[in-house]
Amino acid sequence: MSETGSLAAHFKANIVLYGALAANLGIAVAKFVAAGISGSSSMLTEGIHSLVDSGNQVLLLYGQKRADRKPDPTHPFGYGRELYFWAFVVAILIFAVGAGVSIYEGFVHIAEPHAIEDPALNYIVLGIAFVMEGASWFIAVREFDRGRGEQTWWQAIHRSKDPPGFIVLFEDSAALIGLMIAALGVWASTTFADPRLDGVASVLIGGVLAGVAGLLAREAKDLLIGEAADPVLIARLRGVLEGHAQIEAVNHIRTIHTSPQAIFVAVSADFADDLRMGDAETLIEDLERRMKALSPWITSIYIRPEKRGDAVVW
Repeated sequence: MSETGSLAAHFKANIVLYGALAANLGIAVAKFVAAGISGSSSMLTEGIHSLVDSGNQVLLLYGQKRADRKPDPTHPFGYGRELYFWAFVVAILIFAVGAGVSIYEGFVHIAEPHAIEDPALNYIVLGIAFVMEGASWFIAVREFDRGRGEQTWWQAIHRSKDPPGFIVLFEDSAALIGLMIAALGVWASTTFADPRLDGVASVLIGGVLAGVAGLLAREAKDLLIGEAADPVLIARLRGVLEGHAQIEAVNHIRTIHTSPQAIFVAVSADFADDLRMGDAETLIEDLERRMKALSPWITSIYIRPEKRGDAVVW
């Protein structure tokens, strides 16, 4: 593939991240300008939120590049799980920087309130931001929904092994909620002549970000520890093994994602006692070929002949 074709394929594969990055950079600049002119706390908080989101997209793109490195003697199963590390870092940044600064700024504004000088400017920027964030959110939803299948949204998020997809979905959803809270804060502080309400909006935005960060941290932690493949795939793998006359029992099938699109499979099976070594080798090769045909993501298979009574089954 030519360099131009490779770049086009890379952009297409990461359209969710690039779309979110472009939207957040533009929105962050507009929000900071509006905050500087109007003095709105919630607008400043939203600017910080968009800036953090931009940094997160850069980190995820960096993580994907690092994860794409080929296996070597030091990392024989590749570097795919490095993407999960950077996803965890993103969750920490959202909590520490996004939520932390938002809540701090809100309390500072409540303690030392000052009126918003130009609410109209804030409304214009928030409206533009809502359109841009909505476009990014639509792309994220479309791409995530494409691979969701028959699963519910929450099941798809919980079982997903591709952090960028659901992280951008969470970030954009939090951004849209934050924009609505910011708009409400600007309206309330000017309508009721109480600038502290703008600070309250900042605290609420920080609370939303903290909640999103907690969910992302939990999902990223599970991926870092190591999650099994989809239960449907595991059942199909078991079907290949149990359907063979020379296998008396399948003790266990254990799988782990070494990257979003790489699965390691370990099998313990009780083979027939009269099966000769040469025939067993041929059988294992055939089983591996049939198992790999079930999914292009299966990169390695280890099949261990083991008596049923000696196997650890759970």
